[in-house]
Amino acid sequence: MGSTEERYVQEAFDSNWIAPLGPNVNEFENTIARYVGEKTHVAALSSGTAAIHLALELLGVSKGDEVLCQSFTFSASANPILYLGATPVFIDSEKDTWNLSPELLEEAIVDRLSKGKKPKAIVAVHLYGMPYKTNEIARISKAYDIPVVEDSAEALGSSYESAKCGTFGDIGIFSFNGNKIITTSGGGALLSSNAKYKEKAVFLATQARDDAPHYQHSNVGYNYRLSNVLAGIGRGQMEVLDDRVSARRANFDFYYKELSEFDKIQFLLEPRGYFCNRWLTCILTPSFQAREKIRLALLEENIESRPLWKPMHLQPVFTENLNFLDGTSEDLFNRGLCLPSGSNLSSNDLERVVSVIKNEI
Repeated sequence: MGSTEERYVQEAFDSNWIAPLGPNVNEFENTIARYVGEKTHVAALSSGTAAIHLALELLGVSKGDEVLCQSFTFSASANPILYLGATPVFIDSEKDTWNLSPELLEEAIVDRLSKGKKPKAIVAVHLYGMPYKTNEIARISKAYDIPVVEDSAEALGSSYESAKCGTFGDIGIFSFNGNKIITTSGGGALLSSNAKYKEKAVFLATQARDDAPHYQHSNVGYNYRLSNVLAGIGRGQMEVLDDRVSARRANFDFYYKELSEFDKIQFLLEPRGYFCNRWLTCILTPSFQAREKIRLALLEENIESRPLWKPMHLQPVFTENLNFLDGTSEDLFNRGLCLPSGSNLSSNDLERVVSVIKNEI
């Protein structure tokens, strides 16, 4: 935490604004909008998952629809598709950014169109803070008239060609969960250049209450708005976001300097024009066995590391879903490891991690 979060939270108590509305909510939204671009409209919500859910609903996704979704991601990217009674179709990754493969995405669209089933939306993810191939995905989205939900849950502070992540899709989302680069404990945001999307999102997030003196509801709504207390934390966190990004990138630089000389360790590098917040530093090892050897050696020293995300098409809940694959994400999962990446890691912490890894390679 920074130094001002407590002050903003105290303001919420002093003014008695505790509910999911108030000055902190408004200013938190304004701060995010200023950070990513003044033309962006922001709705602060209870989670990134809630933001994806509302984004899909705003784009008209409903029962029986198909939504094209990156397979190599966390389950929160895909679960909201099921909330709406729709069906995820999973698309594999490309090797440059580990994100949605434009080639397989277009292949999937052509296949579904040939069977009379036009996908209703695309969920593309900036995995581990690395922007996806924004130009290629945007071209495909426009060519086939299929909107993009830009899952930037891990990518606050990342950019492509100086444009901030969260602004490339028809609707973008952020997460402020406790493990993200900044946090509101639990929280998220929906972003769009379309002011009507923000207005409708807030309406749905506050139980879809009609404009009437009594409680009247013509639509199904949700309890998805962020509280004024947690938004106060968010305001303070936004003030230190650039520092957090710098700290995460410094972690990556240290690991890369110490380990890149070893042939058995590979890193995901930034393609030209890309700026990654390095939310997590990840490495690739030669094999599943090599990955596990390192992971277990770190665990033996009470150092937590984790495999990369297990692709959605390999998850038990999604094994029957249609997918378009080339083996990339499965290979990354089998060989990849997320290293300790917290913004408050000390040089001693980093040296401990590197020492263990060097002993195992």
